[in-house]
Amino acid sequence: MKTDLLRIANVKTNVRGRPAVWAALLVFALFVAYEFYARRHASNLLQQETLDNAIATVAVTYPKPGSPTETIVLPGNIEAWFQAPIYAQVSGYVKMWYKDYGAKVKKGDILAEINTPTLDAQYSQAKASLEAERAQYNLAVVSAQRWVALRKSHAVSEQSISVQEANEKKAKADLEAAEHNVNNFVAQLQFKTIVAPYDGVVTSRNINVGDYINKEGNISDRSAVTNLFSVADIHKMRLFVSVPEAFGHFLRAGLTADVTVPQFANRHFKAEFLTVAGGFDPNTRTAVTEFTIDNEDKSLWPGSYASVTLTVPIDANNLTIPSSALVFQEHGAQVAVVGEDERVHFKPIKIIRVLDGRIEISAGMSKTDRLISNPSAALLEGDKVRVVQPANGYEINPEDLN
Repeated sequence: MKTDLLRIANVKTNVRGRPAVWAALLVFALFVAYEFYARRHASNLLQQETLDNAIATVAVTYPKPGSPTETIVLPGNIEAWFQAPIYAQVSGYVKMWYKDYGAKVKKGDILAEINTPTLDAQYSQAKASLEAERAQYNLAVVSAQRWVALRKSHAVSEQSISVQEANEKKAKADLEAAEHNVNNFVAQLQFKTIVAPYDGVVTSRNINVGDYINKEGNISDRSAVTNLFSVADIHKMRLFVSVPEAFGHFLRAGLTADVTVPQFANRHFKAEFLTVAGGFDPNTRTAVTEFTIDNEDKSLWPGSYASVTLTVPIDANNLTIPSSALVFQEHGAQVAVVGEDERVHFKPIKIIRVLDGRIEISAGMSKTDRLISNPSAALLEGDKVRVVQPANGYEINPEDLN
Protein backbone atom coordinates (compact mmCIF):
# COMPACT_ATOMS: atom_id res chain seq x y z
CA MET A 1 0.00 0.00 0.00
CA LYS A 2 2.81 2.30 0.89
CA THR A 3 4.66 1.42 -2.30
CA ASP A 4 1.69 2.23 -4.42
CA LEU A 5 1.39 5.61 -2.83
CA LEU A 6 5.02 6.42 -3.67
CA ARG A 7 4.49 5.51 -7.34
CA ILE A 8 1.50 7.72 -7.56
CA ALA A 9 3.49 10.62 -6.04
CA ASN A 10 6.39 10.15 -8.55
CA VAL A 11 3.97 10.07 -11.45
CA LYS A 12 2.39 13.32 -10.32
CA THR A 13 5.82 14.91 -9.89
CA ASN A 14 6.90 13.94 -13.47
CA VAL A 15 3.70 15.24 -14.89
CA ARG A 16 4.15 18.56 -13.10
CA GLY A 17 7.92 18.97 -14.26
CA ARG A 18 7.44 18.41 -18.02
CA PRO A 19 6.11 21.93 -18.91
CA ALA A 20 9.15 23.56 -17.36
CA VAL A 21 11.46 21.32 -19.36
CA TRP A 22 9.66 22.12 -22.58
CA ALA A 23 9.78 25.79 -21.80
CA ALA A 24 13.51 25.60 -21.21
CA LEU A 25 14.01 23.72 -24.42
CA LEU A 26 11.98 26.34 -26.31
CA VAL A 27 13.99 29.23 -24.87
CA PHE A 28 17.23 27.45 -25.75
CA ALA A 29 16.05 26.84 -29.29
CA LEU A 30 15.05 30.48 -29.71
CA PHE A 31 18.45 31.61 -28.41
CA VAL A 32 20.28 29.35 -30.83
CA ALA A 33 18.14 30.57 -33.72
CA TYR A 34 18.75 34.25 -32.80
CA GLU A 35 22.51 33.74 -32.55
CA PHE A 36 22.53 32.03 -35.90
CA TYR A 37 20.53 34.86 -37.50
CA ALA A 38 22.61 37.60 -35.86
CA ARG A 39 25.87 36.03 -36.96
CA ARG A 40 24.55 35.43 -40.45
CA HIS A 41 23.33 39.06 -40.66
CA ALA A 42 26.65 40.39 -39.39
CA SER A 43 28.44 38.25 -41.92
CA ASN A 44 26.26 39.61 -44.70
CA LEU A 45 26.85 43.17 -43.53
CA LEU A 46 30.59 42.55 -43.37
CA GLN A 47 30.54 41.05 -46.84
CA GLN A 48 28.55 44.01 -48.21
CA GLU A 49 30.83 46.52 -46.49
CA THR A 50 33.86 44.74 -47.89
CA LEU A 51 32.38 44.87 -51.36
CA ASP A 52 31.48 48.54 -50.91
CA ASN A 53 34.97 49.39 -49.72
CA ALA A 54 36.42 47.66 -52.73
CA ILE A 55 34.72 50.29 -54.95
CA ALA A 56 36.64 53.57 -55.02
CA THR A 57 34.73 56.69 -54.01
CA VAL A 58 35.23 59.82 -56.05
CA ALA A 59 34.04 63.41 -56.00
CA VAL A 60 33.01 64.89 -59.32
CA THR A 61 32.71 68.33 -60.79
CA TYR A 62 31.63 69.64 -64.16
CA PRO A 63 33.49 71.64 -66.81
CA LYS A 64 32.52 75.28 -66.79
CA PRO A 65 32.26 77.70 -69.70
CA GLY A 66 35.22 80.02 -69.98
CA SER A 67 34.83 83.68 -69.17
CA PRO A 68 34.07 85.83 -72.23
CA THR A 69 36.90 88.13 -71.17
CA GLU A 70 40.28 87.80 -69.58
CA THR A 71 42.06 90.33 -67.42
CA ILE A 72 45.79 90.80 -67.04
CA VAL A 73 47.65 93.33 -64.88
CA LEU A 74 50.96 94.63 -66.19
CA PRO A 75 53.47 97.30 -65.10
CA GLY A 76 53.76 100.42 -67.24
CA ASN A 77 55.70 103.66 -67.51
CA ILE A 78 54.06 107.05 -68.00
CA GLU A 79 55.94 109.62 -70.06
CA ALA A 80 55.14 113.13 -71.22
CA TRP A 81 53.54 113.72 -74.59
CA PHE A 82 56.70 115.67 -75.50
CA GLN A 83 59.77 116.02 -73.30
CA ALA A 84 62.86 117.85 -74.48
CA PRO A 85 66.22 118.15 -72.75
CA ILE A 86 67.58 121.61 -73.68
CA TYR A 87 71.33 121.85 -74.22
CA ALA A 88 73.58 124.86 -74.75
CA GLN A 89 74.53 125.79 -78.32
CA VAL A 90 77.05 128.46 -77.37
CA SER A 91 79.86 128.77 -74.82
CA GLY A 92 79.64 131.28 -72.02
CA TYR A 93 78.52 131.98 -68.47
CA VAL A 94 74.99 131.83 -67.12
CA LYS A 95 73.84 135.43 -66.71
CA MET A 96 70.44 134.58 -65.13
CA TRP A 97 67.85 131.83 -65.08
CA TYR A 98 64.15 132.71 -64.87
CA LYS A 99 62.22 129.41 -64.61
CA ASP A 100 62.64 126.91 -61.81
CA TYR A 101 61.46 123.36 -61.25
CA GLY A 102 57.73 122.94 -61.85
CA ALA A 103 57.31 126.28 -63.60
CA LYS A 104 54.55 126.34 -66.20
CA VAL A 105 55.83 127.92 -69.40
CA LYS A 106 54.49 128.96 -72.78
CA LYS A 107 56.25 128.48 -76.07
CA GLY A 108 58.96 131.14 -76.41
CA ASP A 109 59.18 132.01 -72.70
CA ILE A 110 62.74 132.88 -71.66
CA LEU A 111 64.27 130.22 -69.41
CA ALA A 112 67.77 131.70 -69.03
CA GLU A 113 70.33 134.06 -70.54
CA ILE A 114 74.00 133.42 -71.25
CA ASN A 115 76.91 135.89 -71.42
CA THR A 116 79.13 135.09 -74.44
CA PRO A 117 82.01 137.61 -74.63
CA THR A 118 84.03 135.47 -77.06
CA LEU A 119 81.09 135.02 -79.40
CA ASP A 120 80.27 138.72 -79.22
CA ALA A 121 83.85 139.57 -80.25
CA GLN A 122 83.72 137.10 -83.12
CA TYR A 123 80.46 138.61 -84.26
CA SER A 124 81.96 142.09 -84.26
CA GLN A 125 84.94 140.84 -86.26
CA ALA A 126 82.62 139.13 -88.74
CA LYS A 127 80.69 142.38 -89.26
CA ALA A 128 83.92 144.30 -89.83
CA SER A 129 85.06 141.69 -92.36
CA LEU A 130 81.72 142.02 -94.09
CA GLU A 131 82.20 145.76 -94.49
CA ALA A 132 85.71 145.22 -95.87
CA GLU A 133 84.42 142.68 -98.39
CA ARG A 134 81.61 145.01 -99.37
CA ALA A 135 84.16 147.76 -100.09
CA GLN A 136 86.29 145.34 -102.09
CA TYR A 137 83.25 144.31 -104.08
CA ASN A 138 82.27 147.93 -104.84
CA LEU A 139 85.81 148.63 -106.01
CA ALA A 140 85.78 145.54 -108.23
CA VAL A 141 82.49 146.60 -109.77
CA VAL A 142 83.78 150.09 -110.59
CA SER A 143 87.03 148.70 -112.05
CA ALA A 144 85.24 146.20 -114.20
CA GLN A 145 82.86 148.82 -115.54
CA ARG A 146 85.76 151.11 -116.48
CA TRP A 147 87.68 148.38 -118.28
CA VAL A 148 84.55 147.35 -120.18
CA ALA A 149 84.00 151.02 -121.26
CA LEU A 150 87.51 151.05 -122.78
CA ARG A 151 86.72 148.08 -124.98
CA LYS A 152 85.31 150.22 -127.79
CA SER A 153 88.51 152.25 -128.10
CA HIS A 154 90.68 149.13 -127.91
CA ALA A 155 92.76 150.87 -125.26
CA VAL A 156 92.91 147.68 -123.20
CA SER A 157 93.15 144.05 -124.17
CA GLU A 158 90.30 141.56 -123.91
CA GLN A 159 92.43 139.61 -121.49
CA SER A 160 92.56 142.58 -119.11
CA ILE A 161 88.82 143.06 -119.35
CA SER A 162 88.22 139.38 -118.57
CA VAL A 163 90.50 139.63 -115.53
CA GLN A 164 88.56 142.62 -114.18
CA GLU A 165 85.22 140.85 -114.71
CA ALA A 166 86.58 137.79 -112.91
CA ASN A 167 87.77 139.99 -110.05
CA GLU A 168 84.26 141.39 -109.75
CA LYS A 169 82.75 137.90 -109.52
CA LYS A 170 85.34 136.87 -106.93
CA ALA A 171 84.67 140.00 -104.88
CA LYS A 172 80.94 139.24 -105.04
CA ALA A 173 81.55 135.67 -103.85
CA ASP A 174 83.74 136.91 -101.00
CA LEU A 175 81.03 139.39 -100.03
CA GLU A 176 78.38 136.67 -99.98
CA ALA A 177 80.66 134.46 -97.88
CA ALA A 178 81.15 137.31 -95.41
CA GLU A 179 77.39 137.87 -95.26
CA HIS A 180 76.83 134.17 -94.53
CA ASN A 181 79.47 134.30 -91.83
CA VAL A 182 77.71 137.21 -90.16
CA ASN A 183 74.37 135.41 -90.45
CA ASN A 184 75.96 132.37 -88.81
CA PHE A 185 76.99 134.44 -85.81
CA VAL A 186 73.56 136.07 -85.69
CA ALA A 187 72.02 132.59 -85.48
CA GLN A 188 74.43 131.59 -82.72
CA LEU A 189 73.71 134.76 -80.76
CA GLN A 190 70.04 133.75 -80.61
CA PHE A 191 71.09 130.82 -78.41
CA LYS A 192 72.32 133.27 -75.79
CA THR A 193 68.68 133.29 -74.76
CA ILE A 194 67.29 129.87 -73.77
CA VAL A 195 63.56 129.65 -74.53
CA ALA A 196 60.82 127.06 -74.04
CA PRO A 197 60.21 125.03 -77.22
CA TYR A 198 56.49 124.54 -76.47
CA ASP A 199 53.88 124.94 -73.76
CA GLY A 200 54.66 122.74 -70.79
CA VAL A 201 56.28 122.46 -67.39
CA VAL A 202 59.94 122.65 -66.38
CA THR A 203 60.87 119.23 -64.99
CA SER A 204 64.56 119.97 -64.37
CA ARG A 205 66.93 122.94 -64.04
CA ASN A 206 70.62 122.07 -63.93
CA ILE A 207 72.24 125.52 -64.05
CA ASN A 208 73.01 128.33 -61.64
CA VAL A 209 74.15 131.89 -62.18
CA GLY A 210 77.85 131.97 -63.05
CA ASP A 211 78.08 128.39 -64.35
CA TYR A 212 80.30 127.99 -67.38
CA ILE A 213 78.59 126.11 -70.18
CA ASN A 214 79.50 125.18 -73.74
CA LYS A 215 77.85 123.66 -76.74
CA GLU A 216 79.12 120.18 -75.79
CA GLY A 217 76.71 120.32 -72.87
CA ASN A 218 79.28 120.70 -70.11
CA ILE A 219 78.27 122.74 -67.08
CA SER A 220 81.38 123.71 -65.14
CA ASP A 221 82.33 119.99 -64.85
CA ARG A 222 83.91 119.07 -68.19
CA SER A 223 83.68 115.33 -67.46
CA ALA A 224 79.88 115.27 -67.76
CA VAL A 225 77.41 116.19 -70.45
CA THR A 226 74.38 117.82 -68.90
CA ASN A 227 71.29 119.50 -70.24
CA LEU A 228 70.38 122.95 -68.99
CA PHE A 229 66.65 122.40 -68.64
CA SER A 230 64.01 119.77 -69.37
CA VAL A 231 60.58 120.90 -70.49
CA ALA A 232 57.64 118.49 -70.74
CA ASP A 233 54.29 118.86 -72.46
CA ILE A 234 51.91 117.00 -70.14
CA HIS A 235 48.48 117.94 -71.48
CA LYS A 236 48.41 114.31 -72.66
CA MET A 237 50.58 111.43 -71.48
CA ARG A 238 52.08 108.41 -73.17
CA LEU A 239 51.84 105.03 -71.43
CA PHE A 240 54.31 102.32 -72.41
CA VAL A 241 53.51 98.69 -71.55
CA SER A 242 55.33 95.48 -72.47
CA VAL A 243 52.49 93.12 -73.40
CA PRO A 244 53.08 89.31 -73.50
CA GLU A 245 53.04 87.52 -76.83
CA ALA A 246 49.81 85.65 -75.99
CA PHE A 247 47.91 88.96 -76.08
CA GLY A 248 49.53 90.25 -79.25
CA HIS A 249 46.48 89.71 -81.48
CA PHE A 250 44.35 91.88 -79.19
CA LEU A 251 46.59 94.93 -79.61
CA ARG A 252 44.64 97.07 -82.05
CA ALA A 253 42.66 100.29 -82.26
CA GLY A 254 39.78 100.45 -79.81
CA LEU A 255 41.57 98.63 -76.98
CA THR A 256 41.46 100.49 -73.66
CA ALA A 257 43.21 99.95 -70.35
CA ASP A 258 42.44 100.84 -66.76
CA VAL A 259 45.39 102.60 -65.13
CA THR A 260 46.24 103.37 -61.52
CA VAL A 261 49.30 105.12 -60.10
CA PRO A 262 50.72 104.97 -56.56
CA GLN A 263 50.10 108.67 -55.88
CA PHE A 264 46.35 108.28 -56.60
CA ALA A 265 45.53 104.83 -55.27
CA ASN A 266 41.75 105.28 -55.53
CA ARG A 267 41.68 107.04 -58.88
CA HIS A 268 41.42 105.25 -62.21
CA PHE A 269 42.60 106.65 -65.53
CA LYS A 270 41.48 105.49 -68.95
CA ALA A 271 44.22 104.77 -71.47
CA GLU A 272 43.51 104.38 -75.17
CA PHE A 273 45.56 102.28 -77.57
CA LEU A 274 47.85 104.32 -79.83
CA THR A 275 50.33 101.94 -81.46
CA VAL A 276 52.38 98.78 -80.95
CA ALA A 277 55.98 98.06 -81.86
CA GLY A 278 55.01 95.44 -84.43
CA GLY A 279 57.62 92.97 -83.15
CA PHE A 280 58.35 90.95 -80.02
CA ASP A 281 61.50 91.22 -77.97
CA PRO A 282 63.14 87.75 -78.27
CA ASN A 283 64.45 88.02 -74.71
CA THR A 284 61.15 88.80 -72.99
CA ARG A 285 58.61 87.72 -75.64
CA THR A 286 56.77 90.99 -75.17
CA ALA A 287 55.81 93.84 -77.48
CA VAL A 288 56.14 97.48 -76.46
CA THR A 289 52.64 98.96 -76.67
CA GLU A 290 51.84 102.66 -76.44
CA PHE A 291 48.63 104.10 -74.97
CA THR A 292 47.55 107.70 -74.44
CA ILE A 293 45.99 109.24 -71.33
CA ASP A 294 44.26 112.63 -71.20
CA ASN A 295 45.86 114.76 -68.52
CA GLU A 296 44.07 118.09 -68.71
CA ASP A 297 44.29 118.62 -64.93
CA LYS A 298 48.06 117.89 -65.05
CA SER A 299 47.71 115.35 -62.23
CA LEU A 300 49.92 112.74 -63.91
CA TRP A 301 53.66 113.38 -63.98
CA PRO A 302 56.28 112.03 -66.37
CA GLY A 303 58.21 109.05 -65.09
CA SER A 304 55.32 107.66 -63.03
CA TYR A 305 54.97 103.93 -62.48
CA ALA A 306 51.57 102.61 -63.53
CA SER A 307 49.58 99.46 -62.86
CA VAL A 308 47.83 98.67 -66.15
CA THR A 309 44.78 96.39 -66.27
CA LEU A 310 43.91 95.03 -69.70
CA THR A 311 40.60 93.26 -70.28
CA VAL A 312 40.40 91.43 -73.59
CA PRO A 313 37.70 89.22 -75.17
CA ILE A 314 38.36 85.49 -75.53
CA ASP A 315 36.57 82.50 -77.08
CA ALA A 316 33.57 81.81 -74.81
CA ASN A 317 33.11 78.32 -76.34
CA ASN A 318 36.12 76.98 -74.49
CA LEU A 319 35.68 75.14 -71.18
CA THR A 320 37.67 75.34 -67.99
CA ILE A 321 38.42 72.54 -65.54
CA PRO A 322 40.27 72.45 -62.18
CA SER A 323 43.99 71.94 -62.60
CA SER A 324 43.78 69.15 -60.00
CA ALA A 325 41.73 67.07 -62.46
CA LEU A 326 44.59 66.66 -64.95
CA VAL A 327 46.10 63.22 -65.50
CA PHE A 328 49.42 62.99 -67.36
CA GLN A 329 50.12 59.68 -69.08
CA GLU A 330 52.13 58.50 -72.03
CA HIS A 331 49.32 59.63 -74.31
CA GLY A 332 49.52 63.21 -73.05
CA ALA A 333 47.12 65.26 -70.94
CA GLN A 334 43.91 63.44 -70.00
CA VAL A 335 41.04 63.66 -67.54
CA ALA A 336 39.08 60.94 -65.77
CA VAL A 337 35.29 61.04 -66.11
CA VAL A 338 32.52 58.90 -64.65
CA GLY A 339 30.36 57.39 -67.37
CA GLU A 340 26.69 56.41 -67.21
CA ASP A 341 27.81 52.89 -66.24
CA GLU A 342 29.49 54.36 -63.12
CA ARG A 343 32.88 53.36 -64.45
CA VAL A 344 36.02 55.40 -65.03
CA HIS A 345 36.88 56.49 -68.57
CA PHE A 346 39.93 58.54 -69.54
CA LYS A 347 39.57 61.26 -72.17
CA PRO A 348 42.38 63.15 -73.94
CA ILE A 349 42.05 66.92 -73.87
CA LYS A 350 43.64 69.87 -75.66
CA ILE A 351 44.98 72.51 -73.30
CA ILE A 352 44.91 76.13 -74.46
CA ARG A 353 46.45 77.79 -71.43
CA VAL A 354 46.87 77.50 -67.69
CA LEU A 355 44.89 79.99 -65.63
CA ASP A 356 44.86 80.63 -61.89
CA GLY A 357 43.98 77.18 -60.53
CA ARG A 358 42.10 76.19 -63.68
CA ILE A 359 42.92 74.90 -67.14
CA GLU A 360 41.28 76.19 -70.30
CA ILE A 361 40.62 73.48 -72.88
CA SER A 362 39.25 73.63 -76.40
CA ALA A 363 38.43 69.97 -77.11
CA GLY A 364 37.81 66.65 -75.41
CA MET A 365 34.93 67.40 -73.02
CA SER A 366 31.36 68.62 -72.80
CA LYS A 367 29.53 70.54 -70.08
CA THR A 368 27.66 67.40 -68.95
CA ASP A 369 30.73 65.22 -68.34
CA ARG A 370 31.18 64.17 -64.71
CA LEU A 371 34.79 65.00 -64.12
CA ILE A 372 36.68 63.37 -61.26
CA SER A 373 38.09 66.33 -59.44
CA ASN A 374 41.17 64.70 -57.93
CA PRO A 375 41.70 61.26 -59.50
CA SER A 376 43.81 58.71 -57.67
CA ALA A 377 46.81 57.20 -59.43
CA ALA A 378 45.31 53.75 -58.70
CA LEU A 379 42.27 54.36 -60.92
CA LEU A 380 42.30 52.42 -64.16
CA GLU A 381 40.17 52.51 -67.28
CA GLY A 382 36.86 50.72 -66.62
CA ASP A 383 37.12 50.70 -62.81
CA LYS A 384 33.78 50.94 -61.08
CA VAL A 385 33.47 53.92 -58.77
CA ARG A 386 30.97 55.40 -56.40
CA VAL A 387 30.24 59.13 -56.53
CA VAL A 388 30.09 60.85 -53.15
CA GLN A 389 29.52 64.41 -52.02
CA PRO A 390 32.63 65.59 -50.18
CA ALA A 391 32.55 67.85 -47.18
CA ASN A 392 32.94 71.51 -48.00
CA GLY A 393 36.56 72.53 -48.16
CA TYR A 394 37.90 69.00 -48.60
CA GLU A 395 40.05 68.53 -51.68
CA ILE A 396 37.82 70.56 -53.99
CA ASN A 397 36.14 73.89 -54.01
CA PRO A 398 32.40 73.61 -53.27
CA GLU A 399 31.78 76.19 -55.98
CA ASP A 400 32.94 73.62 -58.52
CA LEU A 401 30.12 71.30 -57.56
CA ASN A 402 26.77 71.67 -59.32
